[in-house]
Amino acid sequence: MVPMTEKFDLIIVGSGPGGICAALSAKKGSKSHLILEKGRKIMQGIIDTYPKGKKVYPTIPKGYEGLFPVPEIKPPEEKIPVELYIEQVQALASESRLNIHFNEEFQEIMGTYPDYLVKTNKGSYLAQNIILAFGSNIPNDLGIYGEAKTVRRNIENGEDYIGINVLVIGGGNAAADVVCSLSKIKRQAKDDNTSVYWAHIKETFEINTDTARDLGEEILLGGHIKILQKAVPKIGEVDAEGIDRLYIHQTTSPSLGNDLYTYQGMSFPMKNVIACIGTHGPSAIFDTLNLQQITCTGVICKIAREGERLLMLSEHFETGRKGIYAIGGAISPSYMEIGSDGIIKEKKHSNLIFTAVWDAKKAVDKILQD
Repeated sequence: MVPMTEKFDLIIVGSGPGGICAALSAKKGSKSHLILEKGRKIMQGIIDTYPKGKKVYPTIPKGYEGLFPVPEIKPPEEKIPVELYIEQVQALASESRLNIHFNEEFQEIMGTYPDYLVKTNKGSYLAQNIILAFGSNIPNDLGIYGEAKTVRRNIENGEDYIGINVLVIGGGNAAADVVCSLSKIKRQAKDDNTSVYWAHIKETFEINTDTARDLGEEILLGGHIKILQKAVPKIGEVDAEGIDRLYIHQTTSPSLGNDLYTYQGMSFPMKNVIACIGTHGPSAIFDTLNLQQITCTGVICKIAREGERLLMLSEHFETGRKGIYAIGGAISPSYMEIGSDGIIKEKKHSNLIFTAVWDAKKAVDKILQD
């Protein structure tokens, strides 16, 4: 970790297109920077959420004029799979020698401008400015004591689950993809003694045709997949050996009288549990950081839904806390813009590569001016 004595001109949370653009722009402007990425790779959020082979476009939304703000990050004019675009950006970051810390999860911001302290799961860093570029799809927690791994769509370190029984919770495509990937890894490693258990609180799993085909193919090839229907996560506890465990039950007996029931269930070490139970937006994180938001009503908002909370930002994407900016997917599909005349209005914000790069360029330009 960088010594606390070093202060960065800019810390960027997230290494998607917006985060990489912010770092490139800061470097070109002779400003020191640090990108904090909680995953193992650049653009981990896109890796985790985009379907395999999805095409990427250099789409410029209505209302924006001019060329792509940072040409190096622009996807090719021809439609290319997201995997090739990720390789393009990863190569750019490597060639540009951007300062990135991987497997480091952002936690909180303390202090005031120009002396912020950014805390992560690995340490703390001093910064004058901060750009929040962490996207919009944040995995939901399981809501039970213990640290089960929560993922959006893909599993980073599947090899870690060879030789152990693993439980995947969730009934949709994301869970199915993880189950299929883990089973394939185990099968190829000739791990015939353990299984991938797939649990869902309902009886029916809801997955699309392509995902169902991949899953069926994996089972036919000998994948060790065991399905647990109507499986309800019940207890997070610590066993006699001090290991966090998750208990799930499938069936409940008729009442034995006096409010007594018996359950049939299974218990897994929490470190062997992967939860794929949906995502949520960053509003709760903005609250934790004391960033001002407005709750939507029919009169105020035309794009966001009733009751949603929108972040208030300047024309340069600066929040109410000076020196802290929010860009990209984190502020889509709309935010509240405070105009130079002081008028506040809802502004549409498409979750596109172009808009993330545009936001980053405008935010860094403001930082370079201050």
